[in-house]
Amino acid sequence: MSNLAKFDPFAELNALQKQFFGDDWMTPLRGVTIPTTDVYTKDDKELVVEAHLPNFDRDDIDVQIESDTLVIQAAKHEKEEDKQKKYVVRESSSSFYRRIQLPQRADTGKIEAHLDDGILHVTVPLAALPEPKKIAIESRTKSKK
Repeated sequence: MSNLAKFDPFAELNALQKQFFGDDWMTPLRGVTIPTTDVYTKDDKELVVEAHLPNFDRDDIDVQIESDTLVIQAAKHEKEEDKQKKYVVRESSSSFYRRIQLPQRADTGKIEAHLDDGILHVTVPLAALPEPKKIAIESRTKSKK
């Protein structure tokens, strides 16, 4: 039997809808927390991405480069079973997905990622911008001496 899963392009949208509104989209928001992602440059030498993932372990997180795009994914699935009754008591899952377009001068070979205190720090070094080239201005008419 194949382990292939059918791709659902709306799965993340549906999951967000359920996270915001529950199964009944008319119910008010209740304690929704969406992980924040900060993207900024530091001294114009590196791009920094900080993803706040407090409930994920390092093994739950995947960071990849896909054609000049930084892709951060995290998935966690927990299942708690009652060993005496032999059925599932509690089951939960959470996921995180972000795609960030990298600038052309990103040095994708030197990207570093660290997870500290629930915050994933991804540092993308940026190549220095070329110095402007000064163009001398000359006159087309020759001066008479």
